[in-house]
Amino acid sequence: MPSTRVATDNDSIVAEIHVDAPPDRVFKALTDDRELLRWFNDPGCPVKLWEMDARRGGRYRYVTEKGTYVVNEVSEFECHGEILELDPPRLLVYTWISNWHQDKSLRTIVRWELTPDAAGTLVKVTHRGLAQEEVARKGYSSGWLGVLEKLKQFTDK
Repeated sequence: MPSTRVATDNDSIVAEIHVDAPPDRVFKALTDDRELLRWFNDPGCPVKLWEMDARRGGRYRYVTEKGTYVVNEVSEFECHGEILELDPPRLLVYTWISNWHQDKSLRTIVRWELTPDAAGTLVKVTHRGLAQEEVARKGYSSGWLGVLEKLKQFTDK
């Protein structure tokens, strides 16, 4: 069962889930654009493009079609950023710049940590830099849980 918490200073959200797959499988799902296109998707916000250059300094971006979700008056979502850290299969860190933030140029940071255990992998995602983004932060509180559940479904196969 995934869990999430918002930091007391409202700057970050931390979400965690356990998956039955090994870290290398989970890492591939997080860094291979073909796999991202398959699982990082939602009927209410269909992804039409995922590009990931999974190397330090590499860039990523995704774009959705117009969906049923609306955040800060945006229903066609675009997000992009740069890979800051990459240590396969345990760590992935990138900037996150999205068109649904109130400040469209705000560089937030997403950090994925994969910890192996006997039954698979503990996946922890931390999204920070959200103190001034109240509307987006509220969306991320549930949104990251949905992302983790989809990741689990995809990698547990």
